[in-house]
Amino acid sequence: MNRLFLFMTILVLGVPVYAQSEKRIDTKEKQENVNSRELKKQLAAIQDSINYKNAVSALEKSNFVLEADQLLFKRGGTAFVSSNTNFVSLSDNRAIVQVAPFNGGGPNGVGGITVEGSASNVKVQTDKKGNTTLSMNVMGTGISAAVNIFLFKGSNYASVVISPNYNSNRITLRGRLVPKEYSTVFKGSSF
Repeated sequence: MNRLFLFMTILVLGVPVYAQSEKRIDTKEKQENVNSRELKKQLAAIQDSINYKNAVSALEKSNFVLEADQLLFKRGGTAFVSSNTNFVSLSDNRAIVQVAPFNGGGPNGVGGITVEGSASNVKVQTDKKGNTTLSMNVMGTGISAAVNIFLFKGSNYASVVISPNYNSNRITLRGRLVPKEYSTVFKGSSF
């Protein structure tokens, strides 16, 4: 009887101890996962802050490339595009606008159009919320347009609206704005 009583006591007392230690392990793993996610969020926020500061500096120096991964059409349609063939750049008062929504072919060899021109009236402004806007006019053989770039506070994600002066075929591109030396775009043949 004593053996049976001892066995039952161990069994009864042992199960809750085992369950409680299992719960502690489970809670510890969950806490480590939460800590890991928090750390990743903090690192992402730091990287976004660095990217934002680099993008603002590039806008102020007029030496940047907006590598677009999304194309928005005049009537609201959108298309995801390759960021290395769809871009707007400015360097040494020379602007390039390349829109290539198709793969290969086209007049520029990369599936769209490439136009270059001289940039004038370049203005950079930052509003009270920290959003930065660059506006410029681009005039060249194949382009005469107003170009407005909107850089949103806290990251290098930006939007550019290209408004031709002679028609209403406005184009909007969205993507990452980077200093020109960090860019990976491929320029096609221009007009």
